Amino acid sequence: MDFIFGTLATDDLKLVHHRAARRGVQHHHQLTPADPPPDTPVTLTVTLGTDFHADHIAAYYTLDGSQPFGSRGESATSRVVRFHPVDVTWDTLNWGYVTRWQATLPAQPAGTIVRYQISAWTDGGAETFADWPDVTATAEAAADAFFNGQPLPTLVPGDPTRGRVFTFHVDTLAPPDWARNAVIYHIFVDRFFPGAGRGWRQTDDLMDFCGGTLWGVRDQLDYIENLGVTCLWLSPTWVSPTHHGYDVTDYDRVEPRLGGDEALHALVEAAHVRGLRVVLDLVCNHISHQHPIFQMALANPASPYRDWFTFDDSPIGYRTFFTAASMPQVNLAYPPARDWMIGIARRWLRDFDVDGYRLDYANGPGPAFWSDFRAGCRAEKPDCFLFGEIVDAPDVLRAYTGRLDGCLDFHLGDAIRRTYGWQTWTEADLERFVARHRAYFSGDFLLPLFIDNHDMDRFLFIAGGDKDALRRAAAFQLRQPGPVVIYYGTEIGLSQPVSVQDGAGLHISRTPMRWDAGQDTDLLAFYKGLIRARRSG
Repeated sequence: MDFIFGTLATDDLKLVHHRAARRGVQHHHQLTPADPPPDTPVTLTVTLGTDFHADHIAAYYTLDGSQPFGSRGESATSRVVRFHPVDVTWDTLNWGYVTRWQATLPAQPAGTIVRYQISAWTDGGAETFADWPDVTATAEAAADAFFNGQPLPTLVPGDPTRGRVFTFHVDTLAPPDWARNAVIYHIFVDRFFPGAGRGWRQTDDLMDFCGGTLWGVRDQLDYIENLGVTCLWLSPTWVSPTHHGYDVTDYDRVEPRLGGDEALHALVEAAHVRGLRVVLDLVCNHISHQHPIFQMALANPASPYRDWFTFDDSPIGYRTFFTAASMPQVNLAYPPARDWMIGIARRWLRDFDVDGYRLDYANGPGPAFWSDFRAGCRAEKPDCFLFGEIVDAPDVLRAYTGRLDGCLDFHLGDAIRRTYGWQTWTEADLERFVARHRAYFSGDFLLPLFIDNHDMDRFLFIAGGDKDALRRAAAFQLRQPGPVVIYYGTEIGLSQPVSVQDGAGLHISRTPMRWDAGQDTDLLAFYKGLIRARRSG
């Protein structure tokens, strides 16, 4: 079976997540309505866990984009609203009662930036700020322990005295029309095509560079256009020491190995001439440990960049993407770091005319950051498309409504793989899941649907090489409403020798594209027909 949902991959990991989410003081951006429109009051909901009691809860909020601050229901710089208890529920998995409290923020006009913190306290007792304990850090630590064969931690508390700042923008933003039914072609640049008459540097070691370039992508635009897709999603193109590029050392330049700035300009211009959009893969959550900003912060505790990261007493010494020391996490709750990253995104929309971003590990920064990010990007390019990679439960994804245009649909993709790849579900199971899945999400929260990607086994591999199974899966995928994503090579029968679960690593599904007689032209024609029917329907 697939191992898609890393932090929720097993029942034990799900239990750790569930129990952490029902302890302490948790808000998790629970708003009603989820995407507040102008002139509408907003209800905030807080859950007090089975282990926690409070006599009072308050929210401290600002309306001008400034940071809120308050304590024990009082604030000299922020407005304050008080919560009241609304119900009590029993939680069997925590074997205790959970209480819900609510407060209402007054309606605001369009353009308002609402930032708020929430604290809970007892008469004469300590004060604790939401969200505490840290559910995301707990889930990451548990998954890391599982991968390494260690006992699962039950809690990563965090600091109860340092409140998370929650944010939402009052606006009427919606996903761009062009993205609503886009057919997106996902290209891993180093593995697609070298271009300019060059051959592959090598293809045996998939952890090393193979030699694909942005010039190569441009050289294959005839192929891409004839396939019928409407948008290209490029793997990270910034300067990086790795073949995958998810550890950036310089956000101001395109990686020279991929062709540099000139190649990206040329590709975007040529794609736009053909009516193709171009989306970049942007990593905001973390950077490379070789990045100069991190190097300065690491070397000098008095560095102005020190607060851009979270240094701690862990074995690594700082917060990372899971436990990868080479990928320190950026503290995007810190306004200078937040503004820096949003400025990067705006610059590439403006100077390179790209059409949006696929946002790597979007649950790392969390909904508050993406509220500001989306507003900044839309101010730069009103029809840009911003969708996140969030491998989590649907209720977590739904909290990003109004903060992103959507998230990759891991859940329906998994259901398709279970039905046609692993064949552990019936088509009736799939249809029942689809009906409920569609009903759960707003029509203005897009769910780009895929059946394989660069971090999982290719579909044809899990189907045991059965191309009829792939045809059935592709036909179902391309009949669905909303955007769809095709991972390069799936359309010509690209597979892999072993599973990513056999110790080979995620890179095993990043086989170089075939441009020879090894392409399955019948399968390619089938894909072209599906896309043509989708676009004409």
